[in-house]
Amino acid sequence: MREMKDERDPLTHLVIGAAMEVHREMGPGLLESVYQLCLERELKIQGIDCKPQARLPLVYKGDVVENEFIIDVFFPGQLVVELKSVEKLMPIHEAQLLTYLRLSKTRVGLLINFNVPLLRDGIKRMVI
Repeated sequence: MREMKDERDPLTHLVIGAAMEVHREMGPGLLESVYQLCLERELKIQGIDCKPQARLPLVYKGDVVENEFIIDVFFPGQLVVELKSVEKLMPIHEAQLLTYLRLSKTRVGLLINFNVPLLRDGIKRMVI
């Protein structure tokens, strides 16, 4: 896993810009579900097509298990976005994103924590 600070791919840059707009408008301290809805709306306003609350089947040893994973914002094959509104990002949040990347066969992911004074401090871009 590599951690990258710059946003050289255009989609990542656009999504971060949309997230910053949501944070500018709403501020920190709200529930993750609020940021989810607002980011979906902002992406739509900006004409960025995505799959919000994308369902990813849970497969164990070749069998589809009854449950499924839910990716907050998904751009199939391009980008996985996992949203949080927590005091501090923890290693478990990174592990969750890495697992979603692996299971969805996607290389690039964003972990975005909206519960920070400056959103740039709450963004982590990960590449596998």
